[in-house]
Amino acid sequence: MKTIQIIAIKHSRNMFIASAIAALLSPSAWADDQQFSNKLLLTGGVSQVEGAAGGGLTPWAVIGGYGSNNQIGGNVHYTYAKSSNYNLDTYGFTVGFYDRFEFSVAEQRFDISQLRNKVEAAFPGAIGRDTLDQIIIGAKLRVLGEAILDADTWVPQVSVGLQYKENQDGDFVKSAVVGAKNDHGTDVYVSATKLLLDKNLLLNGTLRFTKANQFGLLGFGGDKDDSYKPMIELSAAYLLRKDLAIGAEYRMKPNNLRSPLNQALGEGTIDLKEEDAFDLFIAYAPTKNISLTAAYVYLGNIATVDAVNADFGRQDAVYLSAQIGF
Repeated sequence: MKTIQIIAIKHSRNMFIASAIAALLSPSAWADDQQFSNKLLLTGGVSQVEGAAGGGLTPWAVIGGYGSNNQIGGNVHYTYAKSSNYNLDTYGFTVGFYDRFEFSVAEQRFDISQLRNKVEAAFPGAIGRDTLDQIIIGAKLRVLGEAILDADTWVPQVSVGLQYKENQDGDFVKSAVVGAKNDHGTDVYVSATKLLLDKNLLLNGTLRFTKANQFGLLGFGGDKDDSYKPMIELSAAYLLRKDLAIGAEYRMKPNNLRSPLNQALGEGTIDLKEEDAFDLFIAYAPTKNISLTAAYVYLGNIATVDAVNADFGRQDAVYLSAQIGF
């Protein structure tokens, strides 16, 4: 009975996401160019890896879409990141209401097949899956300022947000292999974005309270720590021209995990130490309907298992993302 309920929930979730994406892509949902707000290209950010409007790694205070204070805007996105030993696919949608409130849904699929092949050659069935899946539901509210209108003042745009994350592989992330305490959690954050038009520069700072391991893909909390900790995230983007930007981001991440199996195998045999991430990106928006982003991303260690020669310590990734919206 439980299996049937899980299948029904996943089917309903997928139908909901598919319907929302279809609605956003339908001609009737697209605003005519004459109805667009005065938002500048790229100042609404791109789709962040967890679905919010912002950079690739961190949410910004901006509201997704190009809708003004009397319009609804939105987008759909797909992101692919490939590192030496792992792949990540993310897709979802974001809707911005009246340049005040943002709602987003994203699904992540993290390919761990290389790690599984290494581990299960020695320990059959230890991982039991090729991917780890996660659903993220986000909300963001602008509480102060307006990035473009306040560009000539010291006031930044400030938003508060949350991201509810539900890992679909709780049996694994809470197992003795990983040792996460939970398979779901909620990140809460506040972001401040400052647009300096005379310098073609956008700056963002985010303070996130989280206990997510590897963005939640390895669950939440662990043997080292199971409490929410403040993490700093920083972004800077420079507009080379109105449709092209380059930039960099930095994101702190908690280090909660210590595999329970190390008690039997020896300390450090399974290394789940988490490191901070950073990226260097370029974003191109030929129109307000389309944006393309490419980046180099450093993710550090994700999972290393010395006992089976799975030395996956340094993960340098190529990041590609496409966003279509109105």
